Amino acid sequence: MNHQTIIVLDFGSQYTQLIARRLRELSVYSDVWPPDTPIEKIRARNPVGIILSGGPKSVSEPGAPKCDPQVYDLGKPVLGICYGMQLMADALGGRVAPAPQREFGHATVSVVRGAGPFGPDDPAALFSEVPDEIRVWASHGDFVAAAPDGFAVVATSANAPVAAMAHPERQLYALLFHPEVVHTERGLEILRNFAFGVCGCTGDWTMASFVDEATTRIRKQVGSGRVVCALSGGVDSTVAALLIHRAVGDQLTCVFVDNGVLRLDEASQVRKRFERLQLPLVFVDASQLFLNRLAGVVDPEQKRKIIGATFIDVFEEQATNLGRVDFLAQGTLYPDVIESVAIVGQSSVIKSHHNVGGLPDRMRMTLVEPLRELFKDEVRVVGRQLGLDEEFVVRQPFPGPGLAVRILGAVTPDRLALLRRADAIVAEEVRREGWYVRLWQSFAVLLPVQSVGVMGDERTYEYTAAIRAVESKDGMTADWARLPHDLLARISSRIVNEVKGINRVVYDISSKPPSTIEWE
Repeated sequence: MNHQTIIVLDFGSQYTQLIARRLRELSVYSDVWPPDTPIEKIRARNPVGIILSGGPKSVSEPGAPKCDPQVYDLGKPVLGICYGMQLMADALGGRVAPAPQREFGHATVSVVRGAGPFGPDDPAALFSEVPDEIRVWASHGDFVAAAPDGFAVVATSANAPVAAMAHPERQLYALLFHPEVVHTERGLEILRNFAFGVCGCTGDWTMASFVDEATTRIRKQVGSGRVVCALSGGVDSTVAALLIHRAVGDQLTCVFVDNGVLRLDEASQVRKRFERLQLPLVFVDASQLFLNRLAGVVDPEQKRKIIGATFIDVFEEQATNLGRVDFLAQGTLYPDVIESVAIVGQSSVIKSHHNVGGLPDRMRMTLVEPLRELFKDEVRVVGRQLGLDEEFVVRQPFPGPGLAVRILGAVTPDRLALLRRADAIVAEEVRREGWYVRLWQSFAVLLPVQSVGVMGDERTYEYTAAIRAVESKDGMTADWARLPHDLLARISSRIVNEVKGINRVVYDISSKPPSTIEWE
């Protein structure tokens, strides 16, 4: 791959992946690497720029992550964000101290124009075409009390005398706020100014080029081997299967497993759809096996791990039935990897994903994960590039553990039946009102809470359903959707009247972060 690349060194911020995502929006390829990546590896990759991410630590803490200080002398533009700015200041002789007033949330930043003796090289280059005052998203307990020698202060805020600094001669820039999050006004323009104005990017990375490169990569990895692909019916595994089929043709066999925790009529619908796509498909009904293993389990992490392990068992059996199989393909995405384990850099574990973390030693298959570095909306673009029906492309994400993580508490056939009917009503009404494609996800959750109700002059004591609907671009952050009250009223009325066993409906108005999209 010969694309211009900006490397992001990950110091542990939950926003790190958003930096890469925003750069890709600008058609600039970005890799996220650990902070202690050897300088020789960085030099060999020959990036056009380097970004130092935010992070939860203080630079003065023992064990705080650091990068090789030679990063600042590579002759490549470097942008420090939040912790990355503090690290840059500390390494180059500035002073970092605990902030008198910590900033978590919105702050107002004032840009200082024309600062510093740098002639035609404007220290405020990151703020080109950006207003002199912007609302930004801050998340820091420390601040830069004094910039290093040679740096110009190019932005300030009420609580931060150095909200941005720059040394254009050395191509070093830093921000104490997060331009990558949507809460920062003109944040994308600031990143664009760094990528195009400072690093000289031309925007040469497209999904069409990704498809060609992924096809070549899969052919090289698979060779003459045979691949079995786990199909869930969602856009991720479908696009992965189409990419692999494009690369190796009949060497691929797709396997769809009914795990017993799918939505209403989903197994039969998925089977019909894949027959239309003419992908080689084996259908396996393992629903009873999954439900037996989930019986009595209430801990969400245990549910996820049981489902992941059972998937592996089922695929191992299917691989044996198919004869020699060398590779297992999965539709793993970047957010799955980041949320599951600190594979890249320092990011904290949020939750396990059934399709992340490798295979047990007893399995003699190698993973093929062609989408592992992509975000969901990028996968949708790839789907369109491959000619996938829009029906598939716009399908909302559905978790690998299915309804098991949308039933809080034990998973039983009766509770699954309640949730399936409630969830189907949510889907029908959201589609009818034209909200389905506007939402990242919309679904029902069955709570382990029973409450008193009145139906037909009789007392009831039944379950509560929560409705979750969120808007997002990539699943890394999300905001609860302001659905029309009439739509919510219809959903509530239908669930209470049509689903015997639910007598109360509530609406979830929490965002990610601090909440996750799924309840478990």
